[in-house]
Amino acid sequence: MLFQVGGQGTRPTFFEMSAAQQLPSSLRSALAYSLGVMALRRPILHKVLDYEDEFFALLMLVLETHSVRTTDASFAESLYGLRRRSVKIKIKKGDVHLDSANGIQLSGLEKHQRVLSVVFLVVLPYLKSKLHSIYNKERESQLHANLWGSSDERFDDTDYLDIGVTPVDQTRAVSDAELSSRARILRGAKKFIGVCYPLIHAGHEGATFAYQLLYLLDATGFYSLGLQALGIHVCRATGQELMDASSRISRMRSRERERLRGPPWLKKVQGALLTSMYAVLDYAQTGLIAAVFIFKMMEWWYQSAEERMSAPTIYPPPPPPPAPRAAKEGIQLPSDRTVCPLCSEKRANPSVVTVSGFVFCYGCIYKYVSQYKRCPITLIPAELEDVRRLFHDM
Repeated sequence: MLFQVGGQGTRPTFFEMSAAQQLPSSLRSALAYSLGVMALRRPILHKVLDYEDEFFALLMLVLETHSVRTTDASFAESLYGLRRRSVKIKIKKGDVHLDSANGIQLSGLEKHQRVLSVVFLVVLPYLKSKLHSIYNKERESQLHANLWGSSDERFDDTDYLDIGVTPVDQTRAVSDAELSSRARILRGAKKFIGVCYPLIHAGHEGATFAYQLLYLLDATGFYSLGLQALGIHVCRATGQELMDASSRISRMRSRERERLRGPPWLKKVQGALLTSMYAVLDYAQTGLIAAVFIFKMMEWWYQSAEERMSAPTIYPPPPPPPAPRAAKEGIQLPSDRTVCPLCSEKRANPSVVTVSGFVFCYGCIYKYVSQYKRCPITLIPAELEDVRRLFHDM
């Protein structure tokens, strides 16, 4: 599973680094799709999909920790035959390699670099995913409030009847007044994330683009800002390094077996568990990718030609959106729904303004929209093309 995509020396090409960086996101999309398909027959898997970020972060935490600990590379980098090396200014005795092209001394990773590598590979992407989710929800709620108003300001049947404040409205007002301090802090934090996240995301993407461009132009040996913060270069693994890594893994596992304590039967059980865990970790790289690939192939193979050529599924129409709120400067609605708000008489040739959904007499609304270019109730901009005749007055 080692891919040498051109280039000379130990410095990986831009395409190798890009492929290694994009592999986790591609693997996550494939796993999420596979779980979604299997959840159609096993509803219990929906609980896993509800915690998709946590599930994938836990999976990558195990894989990345094992990969960095044994091979000095991330899960994706080890798949492409790459290794992480610490940048040293002074040459030290031991496992030191000189990159003659750039005059940089490279050595094996230190303990704190391994720990921080796992943090940069797992924790930071998880936090970014959660912040992105919170930002999207906050943005959707703001857009919904700007278009349709808040939940307690929506125009519903009670507004038509004009019966004043209802007990439900009073209950809502009391509940809003009794919000706990924790809920207010969470609401403020969400608003703060909604304001600051675009700037943080733009800065991160800009720095990523700048480092990738410099790496492509051979102006720096760091592919990303995180690698430079850790003082790490990514290099191709030589044959000797692969052999050394294999022997190091064998020594580490031998020491772990020697540390087992307890009766002979307990040692056998612990040894069997360790052997099973080692087997899972050794074949996790190829196993995950092969499982997703086989799943997609089987799904395509067993899908009949009739199903592929059949007409698309007809779904029921979605529920209508909530009615927009009436503007304070707009015309007030009458209590009788069959009366035109403009002429205050029973509607003749009823016509609807599609931008708001309110119904008027055709002549009244035609003249109003021609002159003011807006809905008379919500004051939303409208054109004559937005006026539609209704053949059944509801």
